[in-house]
Amino acid sequence: MSKLPTPDSACDAGHRNFCYGCFRPAGDCFCAVIPTIQNRTELLIVQHMRERFHPFNTARIVHRALQNSQLLVDHTRQLVERISLKPGAGLLYPGPQATLLDDLPAQQRPSQLVVLDGTWHHTKTLVRDIPAFQNLPRYQLAPVSPSRYRIRREPKDAFLSTVEATVAALRVLEPELTGLDHLLQAFDHMIDRQLAHPKSPFARQRLGRLTKNIRNIPLALLGDLANIVVAYGEWPIGNQERDLHARNPAYWVAQRLVTGERFACTIRSDRPLSEAFLRHLELTQSDFDTALTFEDARNSWGAFHRAGDTVAIFNESTARLLRLFSSQPSPCLVLKSIDFHPQRRYGTLDEIIAAEGLQVEPSLHPGRAGRRLSQTAALVRHLHALGTASVSGEVPSSETVEAA
Repeated sequence: MSKLPTPDSACDAGHRNFCYGCFRPAGDCFCAVIPTIQNRTELLIVQHMRERFHPFNTARIVHRALQNSQLLVDHTRQLVERISLKPGAGLLYPGPQATLLDDLPAQQRPSQLVVLDGTWHHTKTLVRDIPAFQNLPRYQLAPVSPSRYRIRREPKDAFLSTVEATVAALRVLEPELTGLDHLLQAFDHMIDRQLAHPKSPFARQRLGRLTKNIRNIPLALLGDLANIVVAYGEWPIGNQERDLHARNPAYWVAQRLVTGERFACTIRSDRPLSEAFLRHLELTQSDFDTALTFEDARNSWGAFHRAGDTVAIFNESTARLLRLFSSQPSPCLVLKSIDFHPQRRYGTLDEIIAAEGLQVEPSLHPGRAGRRLSQTAALVRHLHALGTASVSGEVPSSETVEAA
């Protein structure tokens, strides 16, 4: 259960017109939009000392929202003495020895999750110098979209802010937990307020030079697209969230964007396919006469997918299917989450295609999935063009129309 605090109770403004709840100037205080979340998994946030007074530190937002959380900030030597870990503790820290949180059986999930807050260099120092962390089981996430943290530089698209990593972890550990969307909305509110500041045009230009993440377009889409694979999948109609890992997907298609190499397979169902479902897929029963078993489909996908590929999909549902299909964590971009027009909000892929006036190539695969795949490919090319034009200083035609 979560609730939004009232402005009077949320903001603790000091005599210098400064809020000591969110550490922003009183006029930019966003405490009123930070939710109260009753999480079951205890969160221990260990913050590097140099992050303590950073004006855009998201650890404070997380600690204020999550009722079962603790925030420790100190010099490393003092942290060694202060940290007290509980049985079942685990460290959220990526690396070759880390286990993907999604892969953990329920009985092996941590009851206390340690999250480190600081730059990548800071967190490596904390892990190296605090003995209590060195024997903890390590867990990692498989981000399905780039970080939304447009006012701080991330070294890679897969790196997330503390609030984004915490939300992603809790969605795995406590899928029934409410309020996490509100927490991300508070995070977005902080970013939007900063970018709306009078000095923000210069700041955004400088940030663009630093990160080359133009219009919040991921770096992976600013290259030559040689390693970009677009994909789309279909789940059986009526599949509920809790059943996603218990039911097989029905249809999976993909295309390597530059070479045009294609992948498609129908997958055997554990129950007969209804006529309504086949009409939804825009396929017939004969299309499933050569359907593969789920294991054979996974193996076939593994032979098509290459190390170094980034899979571009439109929404989170397809990202879940990709995680189910892939035997190893695969870099993935959820295109729906990319804010390439901050002043516009699109709900569906059809809306984006229509509003941006995109030219969609004829589908090379049968059915609804083939059409969606062609639309996804068109969107990737559009984002690539926008990003490339921004880097070169040119203005794409769609922006010229908007400015007029």
